[in-house]
Amino acid sequence: MRSDRAPLGLKIAAAAGLLFMHLPILLIFVYAFTTEDKSYQWPPPGYTLKWFGVTWERADVWEALSLSLRVAAISTAIALLLGTLCAAAVSRTRFFGREAISLLVILPIALPGIITGISLRSAFNLADIPFSFWTIVLGHATFCVVVVYNNAVARFRRTSGSLVEASMDLGANAFQTFRHVILPNIATALLAGGMLAFALSFDEVIVTTFTAGQQQTLPIWMLEELVRPRQRPVTNVVAMVVVLVTFLPILGAFYLTRGTETVAGQGK
Repeated sequence: MRSDRAPLGLKIAAAAGLLFMHLPILLIFVYAFTTEDKSYQWPPPGYTLKWFGVTWERADVWEALSLSLRVAAISTAIALLLGTLCAAAVSRTRFFGREAISLLVILPIALPGIITGISLRSAFNLADIPFSFWTIVLGHATFCVVVVYNNAVARFRRTSGSLVEASMDLGANAFQTFRHVILPNIATALLAGGMLAFALSFDEVIVTTFTAGQQQTLPIWMLEELVRPRQRPVTNVVAMVVVLVTFLPILGAFYLTRGTETVAGQGK
């Protein structure tokens, strides 16, 4: 009789893989509580909550956090609008070059971040656009759109077009059809895509380096603190916050898209 249980060796390999990926992250949490402020000594000589208070009082941390949150929020909003429109056009209509457009939409996330950063910086210089909050937003929106697009286009393709046709036959206009038929079917996909886009924008480093000018998002602040450390545990506290802020949207996106294989009116 066939057993659904995984072999012991496979379980051990899976556990080892998870430890390899996540143990370094757990070390960050440990070092956030250490009493040592200049080196990564193991085991830590002692533990304290002092650095949380020090971090709370650091104005530069709050400025970097505020900038990261604002950039991520606006980049996500832009991505939701453009990504949804692109997904609707690609999945619901047939036209010449449709597959090429789909490839071009997902290309920014497939390319190395340094390529995207250099190209954006060159474009801003050619257009004589000064580096500012909005250049960071535009840089982040290039890859955030891809995340929303991928979620939305997959959901559009699993939603039967007969639902839209039935709505139109019953006298609904385009807005009513979108509000009462399309949006309820794609809402969780958009929310999940928005959460993932927010998480990606919040911890982006490479593209931000080329588009931020003199501004510091939280990841850029962390990078500079590691190069010229003053209080290493403060950097670890901030890193712990970044992990949590990034993890929660990803976890939410996972639960929102789980069990969505069946969509109302899904075609066979």
